[in-house]
Amino acid sequence: MALIVQKYGGTSVGDIDRIKNVAQRIKKSRDEGHSLVVVVSARSGVTNELIAKAKAITDRPDTREMDMLLAIGEQETIALTAMALHAIGIPAVSYTGAQAGIFTDEVFTKAKIQKILPKPIQKDLKAGKVVIVAGFQGINETGQITTLGRGGSDLTAIALAAALKADVCQIFTDVDGVYTADPRIAKDAKKLTEISYDEMLELASLGSKVMQSRSVEFAKKYGVVFEVRSSFNHNPGTIVKEEVAYMEKVVVRGVAVDKDQAKVAITNVPDKPATAATIFKALADAAINVDMIVQNSSHTGGLADLTFTVQRDDATNAVRVLPAVLKQLGGGEVKAFDNIAKLSVVGVGMRTHAGVAATLFSALGALGVNIQLITTSEIKITVALDRAKADEAVRAAHAAFGLEK
Repeated sequence: MALIVQKYGGTSVGDIDRIKNVAQRIKKSRDEGHSLVVVVSARSGVTNELIAKAKAITDRPDTREMDMLLAIGEQETIALTAMALHAIGIPAVSYTGAQAGIFTDEVFTKAKIQKILPKPIQKDLKAGKVVIVAGFQGINETGQITTLGRGGSDLTAIALAAALKADVCQIFTDVDGVYTADPRIAKDAKKLTEISYDEMLELASLGSKVMQSRSVEFAKKYGVVFEVRSSFNHNPGTIVKEEVAYMEKVVVRGVAVDKDQAKVAITNVPDKPATAATIFKALADAAINVDMIVQNSSHTGGLADLTFTVQRDDATNAVRVLPAVLKQLGGGEVKAFDNIAKLSVVGVGMRTHAGVAATLFSALGALGVNIQLITTSEIKITVALDRAKADEAVRAAHAAFGLEK
């Protein structure tokens, strides 16, 4: 008998029929003799609806009250799921994040899990009950409800699996695994049977929508092996696990694209010590996350150009913040271009194989795609390019590395 943590996303519990379907899945696992902790998200669309209601009242709702509001979504789902299990004769009990002993830091709307005290859950599991836990939420040390931000339900499931020393963690969603590329873009994309934490982490941070990167980080830190699979069929999914030697035989594991990017270009800024530090501190103070960075220094005139990428929603804010900083530094101009996409190829095999960059750049060059920025790590190469060419570029990169095979 195994202890299994299952997580069902918003589309999986999107209406009453789907909640009943989830209950039948849970029953099947329990009938096989397993103990289950089930983490559920709010029904698809509910969180966005709650945010819209708050924004209809005020453009800047208080973050504490937002967490009070947003926690409602999961609370509805846990109760309905428990009721669906009761209706088919399965003993079950629902828990909010606070009742489940999930303690977080003090940051509202983007809290981080600090510790989990799972004794109440363990007591109900021992009594033979299925425990249904609200994802995405917890409680801080002063008793305030907090939410974990995007991907918070995945994080809840993986954290609970770690705290309970679960045998298996299954992330049920509306896709049946991790693919070599988005199958809506590359029609011949293949589902991966397994992938390393590092590869999954890169794909998650580079545009893949299957998992949020911090959930993968948590799984890697605590050694939680998990499976991404569909709640709409019974096919095996993709196992995410620690890297093993044979994984390096595959040079590139997948291609990811993020079309929600913008490029910010600063020109003719004084080329002197601490210029970059001053600019990026101002961006950090404005909560703007910067990704790819290129600096070019002029051989004459003591001036430099600085280019970087941000999320498209942050571009306007960057252009608003930077003029005052440039004035303080002694000059410079700033412009934003929101027609950028970020394409990445990822694979642990890059550590031991040469020629990956040449293959990628040749494939893009054959399409007439101009590479605007480049950044690399041990297991990834990322380029910024024209958003209009993004899908075509994904297909070209996918074919260049033979990922359809």
